[in-house]
Amino acid sequence: MKINEVAKLTGVTVRTLHYYDEIELLKPSQITESGYRLYDENALAKLQQILFFKELEFSLSEIKDIITNPAFHKTEALKNHKKLLIKKRERIKKLITLVDNTIKGEDNMSFKEFDMTEIEISKKKYAKEVKERWGNSDAYIESEKKCNSYSKTQWQDINEEGRDILKAFANSMNKTPDSKEIQELVKKWQNFITVRFYNCTNEILKCLGLMYVEDERFKKNIDQNGEGTAEFISKAIAIYCTK
Repeated sequence: MKINEVAKLTGVTVRTLHYYDEIELLKPSQITESGYRLYDENALAKLQQILFFKELEFSLSEIKDIITNPAFHKTEALKNHKKLLIKKRERIKKLITLVDNTIKGEDNMSFKEFDMTEIEISKKKYAKEVKERWGNSDAYIESEKKCNSYSKTQWQDINEEGRDILKAFANSMNKTPDSKEIQELVKKWQNFITVRFYNCTNEILKCLGLMYVEDERFKKNIDQNGEGTAEFISKAIAIYCTK
């Protein structure tokens, strides 16, 4: 199946599929001599898993660690996915009943049908199970160990340190991404991640740089410092990692 066909089938954009290929999250099954990316059933099944874990609000780097873990159990993950979908189906069924009754003229001021508590609890439960069983990359383990050791005051300092670096990027967007000052900021950002969370190699940093513009959660958070900050940092990181 060609990449545009996969995009139509799954709703995942061609641009996103290119991005997944670039960060080695989902590689095409084959690339023809003409440069066409082709995806077989195994690749589509893997994409299905990626979308499931995105629904559980995992970052792309976490998803990559999970599905490349030799111990990853696809069937078990799908069973959890099914349980979550059943809960969502039950909620939608209740909402439809509420709408039907309202159309019939019933005066029902019930709001319990809108409650997402049970679904959110299930999502958190499955996410916790996944991380404990399959999210055991070296970076993940190191990050978990460090994060669990920080006090509330230390977290305040860490968050402030990170915000200061991001603000420095935002305030320097009048410069070019390859300028000495910006490249030094990239190095500072890399050191910040290494010291505070996990060993941020150039390979990991490159993946993060791509994620800052492709993952809307990251992009939105970074762009709070100024519109376009995420894209600016991403370009600066790309240059830094090619040196």
